Amino acid sequence: MAHQSTHVLEGINLSCIRDDRILFENLNFKLPAGQALLLEGKNGSGKTSLLRILCGFREADEGQVHWCGVAFDDFQYHADMAYVGHLDGVKKELTVLENLKVSLALGTPGAYSIPQALAKVQLSGYDDALVQTLSAGQKRRLSLARLLITNNILWILDEPFTSLDKQGIALIETLMTEHCANGGMIVLTSHHDIALPDVSVQHIHLS
Repeated sequence: MAHQSTHVLEGINLSCIRDDRILFENLNFKLPAGQALLLEGKNGSGKTSLLRILCGFREADEGQVHWCGVAFDDFQYHADMAYVGHLDGVKKELTVLENLKVSLALGTPGAYSIPQALAKVQLSGYDDALVQTLSAGQKRRLSLARLLITNNILWILDEPFTSLDKQGIALIETLMTEHCANGGMIVLTSHHDIALPDVSVQHIHLS
């Protein structure tokens, strides 16, 4: 199901200071539905800090984040947003199926059922496997399945290709392309080159 095309994420004069050091200042961007925003820069340049600001985990030292034209309302914005960070955000003591049921209970159903999502990320048959028994790549695939079963317009992804092989990288590129084609939007960091030929990708380089 395609999302509404009116959603826009906007950063207005954003500044971030950490340990008395300016990571970035006067940063502006406007991301409409159907596009991706790739944050580039060396470790420590502020990429993850910017993602944390966009997720509402911390406040910008200056500036505002707007969602659909207004300073974001926490409840609605977080209902529309899904975040996958360095840590996969899955509970090791639960099974694959239990993890996805928890995610679904906290969100609204998306385009994929749980079995469809597991098939898409090539984890079919792992329903009853404890997450602590999965490989790093399988845990990353499970975190991606969480994106598919809930209806989130904005995906915020911190190094989503971590622990994935070439097949896994191609898979997530396909998922991102499909998400944008359906009116979604993505903000991501990556040390890998990304191949999204059918998606308009904006670039912000933090130094």
